Amino acid sequence: MSRILCAWSPSWAIANWRRRYPSDSPAEPFALLETVRAVRRLSAVSWEAASLGLHPGQKATDAMALVPELVTAEAEPEADAAALTALADWCVRFSPAVAADGADGLFLDVTGVDHLWDGEDRMLDDFRGRLAANGLPFRCAIADTPGAAWALAHFGEDGAIASAGGQAALLAPLPPAAMRLSTETWAQIERLGLRQVGQLLSIPRAPFARRFGRAALARLDQALGREKEALTFRRPPNPWFARLAFAEPISVPEDMARVTFDVAAKLCARLETEGRGARRFEIAFHRVDGRALPLAIGLSLPGRDAKRIAKLFAPKLETVDPGFGIEVVTLVAHDVEPISGRQARLDSGREATVEEGLAPLVDRLINRLGEERVWRAVPVESHVPELAVGRARPLAAPPQARAWDRETPRPTRLFRRPEPVEAVLALTPDDPPTQFRWRGQLHRVRRAEGPERIGEEWWKGAIEDVRIGHIRDYYRVEDEAGARFWLFRAGLYGDPAIPPKWWMHGLFG
Repeated sequence: MSRILCAWSPSWAIANWRRRYPSDSPAEPFALLETVRAVRRLSAVSWEAASLGLHPGQKATDAMALVPELVTAEAEPEADAAALTALADWCVRFSPAVAADGADGLFLDVTGVDHLWDGEDRMLDDFRGRLAANGLPFRCAIADTPGAAWALAHFGEDGAIASAGGQAALLAPLPPAAMRLSTETWAQIERLGLRQVGQLLSIPRAPFARRFGRAALARLDQALGREKEALTFRRPPNPWFARLAFAEPISVPEDMARVTFDVAAKLCARLETEGRGARRFEIAFHRVDGRALPLAIGLSLPGRDAKRIAKLFAPKLETVDPGFGIEVVTLVAHDVEPISGRQARLDSGREATVEEGLAPLVDRLINRLGEERVWRAVPVESHVPELAVGRARPLAAPPQARAWDRETPRPTRLFRRPEPVEAVLALTPDDPPTQFRWRGQLHRVRRAEGPERIGEEWWKGAIEDVRIGHIRDYYRVEDEAGARFWLFRAGLYGDPAIPPKWWMHGLFG
C-alpha cells in the first residue's frame, strides 16, 4: 500500500515574495495584486490581512476601503512557479517521487522511506521543521491516497497521519469541500444540509452518482483508495534509489569522494542482489541551505561496480560547491536492466575483454566529451544514401539491419551536403559525364558506371507531391589521375521545368 505526503502552503505567494524581497517585507497587512479582465484584484493575502476580512479574488478598491493601511505589491506568478519547482527538487532528500499540486502544494510518495527517520511522525516533523526554518509555513498530512492526504492537509489537523487503511475515520468529520468537488456540486451538497464527509459516505452509491454526478463519486473513491489517482511526478518514480544522511555536514573533497563511493556501494548492492545493472547514475549533494547539486554519469554497458562508478564521478566533484556543508547525498540509477554475472578474467572470452578494457575507456570518453560525441556508425535499411547509416552506442549490440549491397558500392567518404559540379559534358539523355569541374579543378573522365536511379522515400510521408525532381541519377566515375568520384544528376535533359544539375556527393578511397 502506498503512502502519500501532501504539503500545502496557504500563503505560498506571500512567503515567497518576502523571501525574494526581505528588506521590503512589511509586518502590517500585506497583499499581492493581479489584473483580471482589466480589474485589479487581490491575488494573495497575508495572515494579518486575512484576519481583517480580506481574501484572494477581492477587488483592490474594496480591500483598500476596508483596510486603508493595507500594503500591496505586484504578484509574480512565474517566480512562484519557479520556486515551487525548486522546492520539488529539494524534496528529493525525502522522496524520489515528487509531484506539484496546483500552484501552492506538493505530493510526495513516501512509500518505504520512513524507516530512514525511524517513523513517519519523525519524518514529517523533520520535513515541516526544515520548511518553517526557511520561512515557508506548510500544512502537511500523510495518508494512503493523494485525495485523503489533500483533504487532511487542507481541512484536517495539521500534521495528521492516517494509519494504513484508516483514513475513512479521519475524513468523516471534514466538510464536503475536502473531497475536491466542483463549486456547483459543493453548493448543491450544502443546500441539502450535508455538512460532513461521513454523511456523504452513508449515501448509497447509485443515488449519490445520479444526484451529484460520476465525478463526485470518483473523488470519494479516490480518497478512500477504491479508485486509483494518477500523479504527474517531476521525475518518474524510480525504485533504484539510495540515500545517506550525515550527523554533521561535510565539505572536504576527500569526504565527498568517500561518500560518493559509499552511496554507490549501497545502491550497487541492491542491484547485484536483483541481478541488474544500470546505464546511467545521477547523484545529488544536498547542502544545508536547501540547494541540491546534481551530477550524472553514463555507462556504455549496464554495470553495478561501485568503485568504477565513483571513479567516473571523481573528476566532476571539483564542480560541486559544498557551501556551508553537505548533509544528505542521494543516488538514483536509470535505465536499469537485467545482466548476467560475468567472469572478471581475460580467459573468459571477448565479453570479459570488453568489460575490463574497452568499456571503461568508452565510459571515460563519454563522461569527458559528452554522450553525443562518442558513437559508432551502424547500417540502416534505406536506399537513400544520407539515411543508410545511423548512430548507435559504442558497445551496443549489432543491429539487425542488413549492410549495403556490394554490387552497388557506396563511397568511403559521403559529404554531409552535396557540392555543385560545373562545366559538365555528357551525352543526353542518360550517359555519364566525360568531363566536369569541381572545386575549381577540371577532371576528364576515363571510366564510368551508371546510372543508378535513387528516389526519395515518398511512402514515409515526407514528400507531399511526388515528381521527377525527387529522383537522382548516380554515376561512379574515375578521372585520368585515378581519383574516383560519386556524382549525381538531378533533373532531366529536355525538360524546361526541371533543368538538369550535377552534384558531387562522395569520394571513393
